[in-house]
Amino acid sequence: MLFKSFVISALIAAAAAAEQGVQKPAQDPEFGPDTVHGCYSSKGTMKAAGTSNFQSQGECATTCRKLGKPVGASQMDQCWCGDAYPPKSSLTKDSACGEPCPGFGTDACGGLNAWTVYNIGIRKQVADDPDPSTSSSKAPESTSTNAPAAATSSAAPSATASEESDSGNKTNTVGIAVGVVVGLLVVCAIGGGAFFFYRRKRNAEIEEEHRRNAAVNAFIAGGKPPSSSGGLSLSDQRLDPVMAQRRMSDGSIADNEDYSRRILRVTNA
Repeated sequence: MLFKSFVISALIAAAAAAEQGVQKPAQDPEFGPDTVHGCYSSKGTMKAAGTSNFQSQGECATTCRKLGKPVGASQMDQCWCGDAYPPKSSLTKDSACGEPCPGFGTDACGGLNAWTVYNIGIRKQVADDPDPSTSSSKAPESTSTNAPAAATSSAAPSATASEESDSGNKTNTVGIAVGVVVGLLVVCAIGGGAFFFYRRKRNAEIEEEHRRNAAVNAFIAGGKPPSSSGGLSLSDQRLDPVMAQRRMSDGSIADNEDYSRRILRVTNA
């Protein structure tokens, strides 16, 4: 009885060990749960989304779902996410994906140069990446067809650069011309102001000199110098009228004599 139980336990353990890392067959995509799409020898255009010591199909599907990517792929402890399945030409046999997931051994997480690809359930219809061999065969036609356009596009920047250079030169020329004109106007304004200031100053000096000469002449002639307020008499009222009419050549007036009245002299007859 004991031996029988031991055999049954061994068979169960062997069966469990045999199920570790077995790639599930491809399933039709469903909206909601993640479904296996197949084992591929290429990850296509999918990008690495991180690594985890507890990597599994469900763990990677959750990561891609957060990123909004409809396709996920696991390889050992790495997770990959993308918007399209790998190229159909890279679809390989399921036995190539026999690496148990570190977080859930019954799931297969790819293998050596192999990826377990699945639809994570946010979109049922997902496109496949184009086959590289097909793309490379069409590349020469595309290159030859687009060659004139490329030449035209390369010529366009040159023409644009030339136009921008001409525009820049014209702008610089106009700026220099405007600066020269403004400078000349400033110099002329300064020169004109200096000329009028000097002329006005000179006229004022001439008028002042003329006024002084008129005052001196009026004083010598015994008259009144012109002024706005009528002025003051420059003749001394104390002077003898007779003496005031004498010319400067007839004699001079003594400073210590009072000529305001006639001088009476007493003599012995």
